[in-house]
Amino acid sequence: MNSNNNGAAEILNDLVQINNDRIEGYEKAIENLKEGNQDLKTLFVSMIGESQKCKMALSNELNVLKTDTDQGTTASGKLYRAWMDVKAVFTGHDRKSVLENCEDGEDAAQKAYKDAANDDDLPAHLKQLVLEQKATLRQSHDKVKQLRDQQV
Repeated sequence: MNSNNNGAAEILNDLVQINNDRIEGYEKAIENLKEGNQDLKTLFVSMIGESQKCKMALSNELNVLKTDTDQGTTASGKLYRAWMDVKAVFTGHDRKSVLENCEDGEDAAQKAYKDAANDDDLPAHLKQLVLEQKATLRQSHDKVKQLRDQQV
């Protein structure tokens, strides 16, 4: 494997970890939801599915590069989840706090995808995949933001 492939594999694995974080984050958010937030639960379940699809596509590309797919989560993701746990204790899992935490996570995912798309180690066909996934995740980000903005 040439060094360019190494760089590309590293970027793709970073995005796999971001999606792992996203899946865990939304599973945690679902657990923290109070009764009567079925709309959020439905949204979060669909966002988990979205990340699983992204992860699968990234894993397929990693297989082409003959690289194993990382199974873990990012260090920043773990910090994000720990912070979310602490905040939930103080705020009692109200809808606005859950949405604010989710929006922070979505902002982090958007930044990671943007950085990946701008990395010179990524070949054009992989940049295209990254940009497509970024656009998909952006729609979820905007939906979370819209719901958060509706909270008083």
